[in-house]
Formats: sequence, C-alpha cells, structure tokens
Amino acid sequence: MELDPGVYFATGLQEEEKAAVNKRSPKVLEALQKLNIQAEQAPVIAVLGSGGGLRAHIACLGVLSEMKELGLLDAVTYLAGVSGSTWALSSFYINNGNMEGMEEELKHRYEDNRWHFGESLKKAIQAARRENYSMTDFWAYFVVSRQTRELQDSNLSSIKKQVEEGLLPYPIFAAIDGDLQPDWKKRKTQKSWFEFTPHHAGYPALGAFVPITQFGSRFENGTLVIPEPERDLTYLRGLWGSALADIEEIKKYIWGEYLRGPQGPKPRDRYLVDEALLDLMMAYVKDQNDPSIKDKLRALQQVLSAERDEFGEQRYIWLDEIVQNWDEISPKEKEQFLEYLLYCFMRPRELHEGAKSNSMNRIEGLIQDVFTFLSKTGICCWRWEWGTVYNFLYKHGNITDEAIQSREFLHLVDAGLAINTPYPLVLPPARGAHLILSFDFSAGDPLETIRATADYCRCHAIPFPEVREDQLKEWAKAPESCYILRGETGPVVMHFTLFNISNCGDDIETWRKKYDTMKLSDSYTPDLVKDLLRVSKENVQMNKDNILNEMRKIAV
Repeated sequence: MELDPGVYFATGLQEEEKAAVNKRSPKVLEALQKLNIQAEQAPVIAVLGSGGGLRAHIACLGVLSEMKELGLLDAVTYLAGVSGSTWALSSFYINNGNMEGMEEELKHRYEDNRWHFGESLKKAIQAARRENYSMTDFWAYFVVSRQTRELQDSNLSSIKKQVEEGLLPYPIFAAIDGDLQPDWKKRKTQKSWFEFTPHHAGYPALGAFVPITQFGSRFENGTLVIPEPERDLTYLRGLWGSALADIEEIKKYIWGEYLRGPQGPKPRDRYLVDEALLDLMMAYVKDQNDPSIKDKLRALQQVLSAERDEFGEQRYIWLDEIVQNWDEISPKEKEQFLEYLLYCFMRPRELHEGAKSNSMNRIEGLIQDVFTFLSKTGICCWRWEWGTVYNFLYKHGNITDEAIQSREFLHLVDAGLAINTPYPLVLPPARGAHLILSFDFSAGDPLETIRATADYCRCHAIPFPEVREDQLKEWAKAPESCYILRGETGPVVMHFTLFNISNCGDDIETWRKKYDTMKLSDSYTPDLVKDLLRVSKENVQMNKDNILNEMRKIAV
C-alpha cells in the first residue's frame, strides 16, 4: 500500500521489480534453450558476489565476463553483491552488460596509474556542503575511486532501462543499518539489512522503502521535507564497500595513505603534488602553529623540484625562499600563502604560470569550501562516523519500533560486517530463488559466509541447506572450486571459492597474501590483474558442466 509519493510500504515483490522479472523470464527461457535445457517456466537463478575490496571487484568482473562468454549469464534473473562485488556490478550495469574489452580496459587502467585526484577532491568538497557528510563521502571519493580507478557520475536509477526491458538481470546491492546491530553474532537481526535497486531503497524486513531517486532526501512523518539530488554511484560504492575489519588499522590506513600524503618512493606524477599539498593543508587545519607544517611545505617543494620549464629551469624556485623564511613570515602572510597554494591546487595551470595577482578575491568561497571539507573529514574520522543519511522513517506514524523511527539520521555501512555475501536479500520467498550461484572472494576462510548464512537462516526459520561445522572446517583446509549444497526445501546453493586447490594447487595462502584486501591499487600491475581475472574465470570454466546440470534439475 502506497502511503504517499515518497515513503511507502510493500509486501512481496514491488511492482517495478515484478514487471522487470516478468520481462526477464522469456530471455531466461531463450538462454536455457541455447544451452540445450528445456523448461516451460523460467526458473529463478541468482548470482551472488561477496566482499573483498579490489580483489572482489576484479574477480567478480572475471566471473561475469566468463559467464557471459559461456551463455550462462543470460539465464540469470538476479545479480546481487556486497562490498567489492558491488563495485563490479555497478560497472557492469553502467556499461549495459557489455563485457567486451573489459580485461584490456582493466589492465590499461592500472598500467596508466589512472586516478583523477583533482576530480575526487571536487566531489568530496561538494559532498562536504551537505549536513550529513561522513567518512563514507571521503571513502567513496578518495579510497574507492582510487582503488577502482574510476569516478562514476551516473545514478543508480539511470541503469533501470535495460533492467525493465529484461535485457539484464535484476540487480540488488546490499548494505546494513549499522546502528541496529552492535552485536551481530548474538542477535543476527533481519531488520538491519538494507537494499538498493534501480527502483527503490529500504528495509525489506520492514517492507519500508523510498524511490531510489529520493534516497538521501529528508522526510518527517512520511512527508518529504527537503528533497536532495540523487547520490551518484561513486558515493553509493563507498557506502556499499566500507567494511572495516579493524578500526585502529583502518584509521592508520586513512591517515597514512590518504590524509598524510604519500609514504615512500612512488611514481612521480601529478597526484603526488596533490597529496603533498593536501597533507600540508590537513596539518594547517588541525593546528596552525604545528611545527611540522614547515617540513610538509619542504616535502611539497621536493615533489615539485623535479619539474622544469622549457628552458630547463626549475618551475617553482620561489618556493625555496618561502621555505627558508617560513619562521619569519607573519601568521597572516602564512595564511595568504597557503590560500594561494590551494587556489593553485584547484587551478594547476596558474600554478605553472606562477600567476597570483588579484586571485584572492575570486577564491574566497573555494578556500572556505576546502577548509570545511578538511575540518569535517577530521571530525568524522575522530568520531568514526560512517554512512550518515537522513532517515526516511523519522517520526513515521506507521512505525512503532522506537529504534527505527526516533533517529533523524541512519548510518548505513557495508553488509559484509554482518554476512559477507547478500544471501538475506535473495532468500525471501517473494524472490523465489531456485538456484543460487555464490562466488566467494573473501579473505581467509572461504566457507565462513556459508557458516554465517546457515546460522542466520536457522535463527529466522529460513530454508537453507544444512551444513555441519566439522564438515566446513574440513573443507576449509583445502578448499575445492565448488560445493553444491541441497536442503529439503529452499534453493540449491553452489558455492564457489576464489583461491582453491584446482586453480592454485598448494599455494592458496600465497595467492591470498598476494591479493590482500587492503592492498593499494598502486601495487596492482597489469600482470596481477590478468592473473586474478584468469583464476576467477577458471572457476566458472571448470564448473560449467556442474552449473548446467543444476540448471537442468530446476527446469520444469
């Protein structure tokens, strides 16, 4: 029942999703026929991708590419992902499911060390103007965009056309409400799960949603109060992919790699200048009298010292004098100089020309925006505040749960903090999955997601294949490429492990270390990308017959 143009409640499949799935069914039947599988009704096959950072992003693209090549992907009704797999899925849909040239594009992206720091900064500055800025905004525009080497300006609603026409599987992106599950292992709450599709965003357990175009807008008592523009996919990627295994480690990671500037020798290219400057500004915002500011200014000078003009002269010789006389410069002159540097940072051409006359009056707003961004980022990092968005159920009369309707803001985070795969979003009876192909790109035990899902399903009486703990432990010692799990009711589950004895032999641990979750994209060479794509594709290739056999069994 729709209560108003924004917030609404629905049971079962929503009309837009139902229509898209109905349009997809003939395509599924056609694909099965090409695979020599006859069926009168299209079975519901779901493909799931787990989290795992950049490793999951690249490996999931490899899986989608190989499934497309083998004609298997056209028989799929749902694609769902958590964390790093959502990065791959968003790329897949933005490219209209076209996987041609994907491998070469990925290799070139990391070969060229492509990352538009200036564009990322502009996006982050714009986000900082919002009341609900959090670490997720910083993470999205500086970490995720750097890891994936792409900024996605498109919105989630922009991908719905091909989905509505049934040309692509229906996508589901997972997050969780971080405020509702401080103790996940004991509570395993259903209502914390939050889903995004090209049509809606909301709580499936509550049946409460808003159109995806209004996600992030401000509501009160079910009424739209302040409309906000739909957030771009780069931001949503940051929200979906913000799993933090260790708070202290991730703080060091952020401050060390992104806020304090580059550590150690790296390729000398333009983003080093940007990071050195941001490092300088962060120190200045935190404490204008910080003695390390001079050292950071010297570090910027060293980065710039290699740049020469057409006559072979150092371009930024004037920085030497500033560094040498820094202690004698008045606080006001220091502020003006740093403001000028910020201006140059946003206008690199004028930095090259050394132009600084009459610039200050034109950039006061820009300076304020940058300082606001830096200050807000520092505060959010100190508070460790993530995923802050307006709560569309705030003071809603139809919600009796105080924990839901009393909060003005939600804090949505990576669903991998609960279960590192989106089983809870495809298992509801309304979606009617007959076969689930679960690709696990996790670090460590590749059977943990099965264990966690089985526990979750037992708690909530959801049909799922029974698994024994001793069996899972034995499997984890030498993971095979695929496990087929069956229950008396519910879907058949095919669980694929990324690094296994078939594609890695006895070197599974070596492969895991080589593709560590927190490994920076700067360390990803084209060969590393190629090898990761290869092993992910092999998992599909070597199990093609198994997949086809299971498809035949569910065809009716």
